[in-house]
Amino acid sequence: MDTDLAILLAIAVVWLTAGLVADGLPGLRTARALRRRAGVLFGLAALGLAGLGGVLLAGLVESGPTLADRAAAGLALPLGSAGFVALLTVRRVRRLRIRASTFAAAPRTPAPPRLRAAAAHPMVVLPVQVTGLVMLPVLVDATGLVPLTGPGMLGVVLTAVVLAVGTIGVRQALRHSSLVERAVTRRSHSSGTRILHV
Repeated sequence: MDTDLAILLAIAVVWLTAGLVADGLPGLRTARALRRRAGVLFGLAALGLAGLGGVLLAGLVESGPTLADRAAAGLALPLGSAGFVALLTVRRVRRLRIRASTFAAAPRTPAPPRLRAAAAHPMVVLPVQVTGLVMLPVLVDATGLVPLTGPGMLGVVLTAVVLAVGTIGVRQALRHSSLVERAVTRRSHSSGTRILHV
């Protein structure tokens, strides 16, 4: 396998793994597990951003029609969603990890509902998963087996990306909404119990 292609494959694997990790965050039951998984997601996002930046830089520096050049030309979609990861997701994941640390002194301390709702925020999951998905057409195009740069194929790819983004966005918004509602309900129940005891 070509070295450049192997690098692109590795970057795609990093982003797809980060998407799976991000998707699993709200399902974690303990604060310690949430803190640890948020740290893993932070590291994967940083690695993915560095990989994309390296490929783009290699495409700009190298002369001639290399694979790095072709990949750099097709990285518009991944770089756009990776920009959201850098600006929004990384900050939210870092804040989530800090907040989880305050509850993680005991191994079995349950993750508070508000913390799980924050982990399910669309801006934590959506940019990461979209970056992983849009890396796949870049990888396919870089192999040269199925050229995706033609007008017809480009339209199909863009349509698929829009549908994927919409589906992931709606799913995450509903999930976040459900967890926020659960956190608010639990908080009002505990407030009512305190008033009753007084």
